[in-house]
Amino acid sequence: MSFVRLVIFLTAIVVGLSSFVYAQSGKGIGMENTLYLDLEGGRVVIEMRPDLAPTHVNRIKELVREGFYDGIVFHRVIEGFMAQTGDPTGTGAGGSGKNLDAEFSSEKHVRGSVSMARAQSPNSADSQFFIVFDDASWLDNEYTLWGKVVKGMEHVDAIKKGVGSGGTVNDPDSIIKMQLAVDVKD
Repeated sequence: MSFVRLVIFLTAIVVGLSSFVYAQSGKGIGMENTLYLDLEGGRVVIEMRPDLAPTHVNRIKELVREGFYDGIVFHRVIEGFMAQTGDPTGTGAGGSGKNLDAEFSSEKHVRGSVSMARAQSPNSADSQFFIVFDDASWLDNEYTLWGKVVKGMEHVDAIKKGVGSGGTVNDPDSIIKMQLAVDVKD
């Protein structure tokens, strides 16, 4: 092996090991920022983005660890737009009781983006969030985007759709369980 090939080979090993160590250290996405959303149809894997919305990601983690989202319904689902959940009352008017200040970013709302629902005030996000079915650029810089579906979008697509322009769902689908990947013991 020539000296140049040896240097290239060793450089590739060092870069690969550095990437692995970075991901395992929690500074990369890693298991601490991977969320499992279990639906009747299967598991949805969400990559949380603390680099975009650290306060929102931390609050989602708190609520997930409390079991807050387990059993909560998708109360508002609009075909071709989004599926919304996170209200313990199932009406769209409830939450966990803790509003969060907006953390808008330049990240685009594309298929699979996970963003916080809110009322009129930008600083009214609480526990409700939505997953977009298709690109939704009109939401950019208006809603706090905190994650993206990286696996299982077909299960999100299968969530029962609502009726009318408000997307209210009769007999809605629910979240079976939400958990952080780092907390899963099986």
